[in-house]
Amino acid sequence: MEKQRLQELLVQLHEELEQTETVDERTGEVLTDLKKDIGRLVQEEVVIEDEQDGLTERLGNALDHFEEDHPKLSIVIQHVLDSLARMGF
Repeated sequence: MEKQRLQELLVQLHEELEQTETVDERTGEVLTDLKKDIGRLVQEEVVIEDEQDGLTERLGNALDHFEEDHPKLSIVIQHVLDSLARMGF
């Protein structure tokens, strides 16, 4: 059940990332990295458990980066992190 919810959140996050306009180089880099990670997970090219450490860290960094200027995106990222935490990551 939790994996299903996580997949739904990842799709939602991917959609939010696609709609976010970059304003500076650093934001662009963060967006590009997250789009790649989320895209691979949504398409199930990798197993979430195999990506857990790097993904959790990158999501945490992205949350910090987007918190002020992109609150909607930050909320979705936080939901993904919460879902991962409930799964034991």
